[in-house]
Amino acid sequence: MPRRNLLITLAVVAAFVALLLVSTLRSQKAECRVVVEFRGARDSAVASAATEEEAERQARTSACGPIAPGMDQSIACTNTPPVRRSCRTL
Repeated sequence: MPRRNLLITLAVVAAFVALLLVSTLRSQKAECRVVVEFRGARDSAVASAATEEEAERQARTSACGPIAPGMDQSIACTNTPPVRRSCRTL
């Protein structure tokens, strides 16, 4: 009996993980790659989201992380338009 319970538990956990994966990937409808320049430094990032605007915003936030130390500079960098931007629908 214990082995059977273990198999049932593993099957339920695998089904739950599959459901989370499918629901997460289904909501990602756009992907953007941006190159951001801030105070002489450049970085690029890729992000996906439900909309193109949200994907671009997330990519800018990711690109600004390594090149903008501190909260105020991070916010300023994120509000800077990207040097390059390419988006596609997934």
